[in-house]
Amino acid sequence: MALTADVKDELGTIQTRKTTVRAAELATILRFSGGLHVISGRIAVESELETEELAKRVRKDIAELYGVRAELSLVAASGSRRTSLFLVRVLDGGETLARQTGLLDAHRRPIRGLPNRLTTGSREELAAVWRGAFLAAGSLTDPGRSAVLEVTCPGNEAAMALVGAAGRLRISAKAREVRGVHRVVVRDGEAIGAMLELMGAERGLTSWNELRQRREVRATANRLVNFDDANLLRVYSR
Repeated sequence: MALTADVKDELGTIQTRKTTVRAAELATILRFSGGLHVISGRIAVESELETEELAKRVRKDIAELYGVRAELSLVAASGSRRTSLFLVRVLDGGETLARQTGLLDAHRRPIRGLPNRLTTGSREELAAVWRGAFLAAGSLTDPGRSAVLEVTCPGNEAAMALVGAAGRLRISAKAREVRGVHRVVVRDGEAIGAMLELMGAERGLTSWNELRQRREVRATANRLVNFDDANLLRVYSR
């Protein structure tokens, strides 16, 4: 999944000065990479991330946007998990952060999807929602017959919210459930390219398009070879 890693590395370097855009990305990362836990009677916000760079970015954004200190630790691989993860945890001020980022509603109930203000925001904010979701739980396969941009979601409500955000960006995305796991997928090649561009993965889009063009050239060459073989068979079978 080198293409996925390259796109995530690129997206992780994007800087924006707009507070609402940063907040949209951060809230989505927190929603798609972790959850709320009760520790010693207090609500904690936890986020499990694939890379130390992304974990540091999340910790930095939490501090700069909300004035809250987050702890960063390494969770070693164990059991069914083959790779280590980086855990960002906010305990002191966790409930306040959860409310501010839309993980909790005014009645201290967990929000199962995404806050309405995120999925009805500006195009830049909607793109940040998708960028955050991809950074937290996304993958991108090489272009071909089964090319897909996919995000694993914490539940059906979150998946439907992400589909709605894509729709507002005029990109077709579908939610599906396989063995209890909810995912949102973008399959059409043009739609995948458009989503990469909107998220800000310019280098990733270039690489993906180059791979796509090479696959198309190879497929055309194979069809021509098969056509010639078929014609030869017809000639010799007469």
